[in-house]
Amino acid sequence: MLIGEVARRSGVSARMLRHYDSLGLVRPTGRTVGGYREYSPEDIRRIFHVEGLRSLGLSLSQIGRALDDAAFTPSALVGDLIRKTGERLDRERELLERLRTVDSTEPSRWQDVLRIIELLHGLGSQSPARRQQAVLAPAEDVAVPAELLAEALLTESDPYVAGALRWALARAGGDGVASVASGLGSEDVDVRRRAVLALAELPGDEATAALTDALEDPDTTVRRHAALALGGRGVTRAVPALVDTVVEGPNDVEAAELLGTLAQDAEWAARIISALVEQLTAYAADSAVRIRLTQALAEMPGTIALDTLRQLSCDEDRAVAAIASALVETLVARPGGEPGQP
Repeated sequence: MLIGEVARRSGVSARMLRHYDSLGLVRPTGRTVGGYREYSPEDIRRIFHVEGLRSLGLSLSQIGRALDDAAFTPSALVGDLIRKTGERLDRERELLERLRTVDSTEPSRWQDVLRIIELLHGLGSQSPARRQQAVLAPAEDVAVPAELLAEALLTESDPYVAGALRWALARAGGDGVASVASGLGSEDVDVRRRAVLALAELPGDEATAALTDALEDPDTTVRRHAALALGGRGVTRAVPALVDTVVEGPNDVEAAELLGTLAQDAEWAARIISALVEQLTAYAADSAVRIRLTQALAEMPGTIALDTLRQLSCDEDRAVAAIASALVETLVARPGGEPGQP
């Protein structure tokens, strides 16, 4: 079969077939009287073998070795091809995301596209200072997509850059809530912690709902930050986690103040005091915890915790008793406080 017919039937151009011949990869078995290449059925099968291996990404030299070396084993080469293909796909995905990011800004000029690309390069810098600068001083007249900020935040390990990203997200309003909230589903606890800190600074019901879900997170830190944010928004579902924060610390003072604010509601005041007293009993042997709980009782509005503090002023733990006595005196001395001896 002559080269032209082989090219038509195989789909491999005559030029490529000549190249295969020059490399010794597929040499036609014979020649016609006129000197034209003549391919045998075995030659054509080899052509299809070459094309099949090319489709896997092998180079022509690798293909020649694979076909001619009887000792050649494909496992190592295939593994290397898998790795390189994965890297190529990662680059393609990165390019796709970059294009989507540019498209989301609805650029009207190529200058706008270049500015967004400059921002992307800045956020991808190895230098924390460069990343922070990219966030705090974005290109002029370019609206930074909230999704881009959220993605950068969830992977940002530098606390100063993360703070700048949270600031930028807060300025973007609630546009990035869904993207940030997706981080709460991560198996990486650091990603979930970054997400909850960012959500705490974002307004709106969507952010509040995501923070409420975070109260069920297995990580204590995530639950604590969610509770503190929700307490500041007046969400009573945060009460149990705020009580836990008083018990465990840190942020026990902030948690106690938020419990005091939530206790302005008479129904919740009784529940909160009951929860604090329950923990006093549960931690009977832990002086530090009981001191924090005693101090939290003093944050309750008015004098509603006065009777409980009077009881604690006689506590067997001298430190707890001393603090409770001092708090009773303070409460009684307030305008509207009850007279009487602690």
